[in-house]
Amino acid sequence: MNKKIVRISALFVLVSACAFAQEKENVASKQELEEVVVSDSKFALAKEKSGKVITKITTEELKNRPGQSIAAILNTVAGVEINGNQSAAGKNLGYYIRGGKNSQVLILIDGIPVNDASGISMEYDLRLLPAEQVESIEIMKGAASTLYGTGAATGVINIKLKKSGKKTVSGNGYFSVGTNATATQQNQKASDFNQGFSVNGRTTKLTYFAAFNSTETKGISQIAPPNSNVHYEEDPFSRLNYLAKVGYAVTDKLTLDFFGNYDQIKNAYDGGFDNTGTSDTNLNTTSSKQFRLGFSPKFKYYKGEFVLNSSFNKLVRSYDELDTYSNSVGFAEYESRSVNVDGFNKYEVAPSFFLVSGLQYQFHDANSVTPYGNIAKESTKFNMIDPYVTGVYTSNVGFNLNAGARWNSHSAYGNQLVYNINPSFDFQSLPLKIISSYSTAFVTPSLYQLYSQYGNSKLTPEKNSTAEVGFETQLGNKKIRWNVVGFYREQTNFIGFYYNPTTYASNYVNIDGLNKAKGIETEIQFALSDKLKWNSNYTFTQVDEALNRLIPKHKINSSLDYKVSDSFFWNVNYQYIDARKDAFFDGNTYATTQVKLGSYQVLNTLVRYEISKNKLSVFGSVHNIFNVDFVENIGYSTLGRNFKLGLTINL
Repeated sequence: MNKKIVRISALFVLVSACAFAQEKENVASKQELEEVVVSDSKFALAKEKSGKVITKITTEELKNRPGQSIAAILNTVAGVEINGNQSAAGKNLGYYIRGGKNSQVLILIDGIPVNDASGISMEYDLRLLPAEQVESIEIMKGAASTLYGTGAATGVINIKLKKSGKKTVSGNGYFSVGTNATATQQNQKASDFNQGFSVNGRTTKLTYFAAFNSTETKGISQIAPPNSNVHYEEDPFSRLNYLAKVGYAVTDKLTLDFFGNYDQIKNAYDGGFDNTGTSDTNLNTTSSKQFRLGFSPKFKYYKGEFVLNSSFNKLVRSYDELDTYSNSVGFAEYESRSVNVDGFNKYEVAPSFFLVSGLQYQFHDANSVTPYGNIAKESTKFNMIDPYVTGVYTSNVGFNLNAGARWNSHSAYGNQLVYNINPSFDFQSLPLKIISSYSTAFVTPSLYQLYSQYGNSKLTPEKNSTAEVGFETQLGNKKIRWNVVGFYREQTNFIGFYYNPTTYASNYVNIDGLNKAKGIETEIQFALSDKLKWNSNYTFTQVDEALNRLIPKHKINSSLDYKVSDSFFWNVNYQYIDARKDAFFDGNTYATTQVKLGSYQVLNTLVRYEISKNKLSVFGSVHNIFNVDFVENIGYSTLGRNFKLGLTINL
């Protein structure tokens, strides 16, 4: 292991040993009692009553990370690897939570699942959403299909969008400009622009929030040139976002919330890396257009609350792509529609016990037009109906239990049962909380895997089970907060791709056998003083060979926050990514080639200054201070040293 990792790991051990020597105190401090999470019960729950280690990125933390994408922010969380976030802006993202893959990560926006039903893995594209429209993010790792259904096999990312403030009318505007260069081809021209505004307010019964964002990025090629003497054409990226939310309080008990948003991204891209040196092109362009609307009434009654989350989502992806065999540009378009209706009820059976019961309905269809064949939505669709129930018991003596089950009824393959049990114990006389869980999950085959030209209608869902155990503690007069979690995951019915080189037959199949992933995650927060805080995490992940692509065995994030004054904030953060395996199709040998990508380290810094408190602030940041040249994906460009300046105005 790298010597720097050894030194940092030793520092973790030293700090922990010193912490345990401090005076014992209850981990459920006043601060923690006031902190709530929603991911593991769908309703607000005091964090010390939760049996999961849930990472929450708060409004304050997002305010102190201006100019960063959601993918970059998530990439600093223990156990989370968002591959592609340090590449060209148009590069697709890979979500690798606890050694999993895109289809095993469920993304929610305001508690509602989002996805692209026409995609191979049906994952939601985080590039569609600007961080400036986000209020907070919760990340819950581990199998969670009991509450959230398909896709929640390795983690759930719950993104909460901003809402109205307390004033009748208020607003916000922001602008930033930065460079966009690689380590080997540095330039100082302005190439990254991000701007937007929002307006919000409330009356006695009405609340509203509306926002607009525009992003334009250029400067680098998606495919990396073979050396610094070769210059490839730039691949620009642009994004537009329109968001509107309206709430109406019919009574003190009944509220009605509506939302609608339109998101669009456009970018140029290159051919896939194949080691031939011919992948760079200025002919490939793509766009994604997403339209979402929804309705979420909430009704509170004696000892309970009922919530109905409903949404409709339409997404259209189109491609103009060069066919190197015919030397012509072909057009392809993929369109999908998704409907989600999730009604769930919380009922307080006793002061220490409540039940969450619900029924979720999902419908997806898709059609595509490509040079290689068309798919009609009339035959490319499925639906799911899932009843579920979860019980949450919290006691005054420290024992807590979360347990439940879900029955999935799928129109294409039948039924599936998943369940979870999540006991935890918060010691009353020790600064220690023990957590544990065993959860099962499932991942449905996508419409593409079932019905495309490579489809297989006999596919069955991938099955996952995850066990985890760990602890949380708060020590040193509440200045140190530390948690450690170990996990073990098994998956069967993995959906892979079959290809016969003799007959050229190819289709998706369920692969027999068991694949495993295991690891350890640890996070530590150390308040060195009222103004100086150190936050670090380390992740160890080990997976079977079948899963081992783009997953670092060791990963470290370390961040130092210094509040110089009430107006001046400074941060420096460090990231270490261990060596990873990758693969590509070699156009010279016509064979898939396995490669090992080297480890790398990146240091970044940011300053934020409030010229007028809560009115006007400016920031400046430097990414990759030492201009490290590294590889995130084989053959693709990565970001070198880059600078960014921006301002925010609140009205």
